[in-house]
Amino acid sequence: MLNGIASCISPDLLAVLHRMGHGDEIVFADAHFPGHTLGPQVLRADGIAITRLLDGVLRLGELDSYPIPLVMMDAVAGENLDSSVESDYMQVIRKHVPSAPDPERIDRYAFYERAKRAFAITITC
Repeated sequence: MLNGIASCISPDLLAVLHRMGHGDEIVFADAHFPGHTLGPQVLRADGIAITRLLDGVLRLGELDSYPIPLVMMDAVAGENLDSSVESDYMQVIRKHVPSAPDPERIDRYAFYERAKRAFAITITC
């Protein structure tokens, strides 16, 4: 039996995290993200908030130290960002990595292209 692993971390997610190496990326996205369309392996974490998953995942490892370890999709023209989303994510991230940089924001379609090359996509609620 393993100890110290958050109950929100499924066996499949734990296996993915174990297989990831330097430079590999994982996407944590909400239920509306087109993960299954984009191609890489997709994990489901239905009913689990991204902040809860981030907290569980960051207990197990660390952010890569490559130039930009955090990337978020920027708002589409005409839409407004909910600033509480990034704030909530960063509160959890900085709990584990106090020196974590602010995320880089990239265009929606650039984010989709990057997600296609991700090691995995985890879709949450």
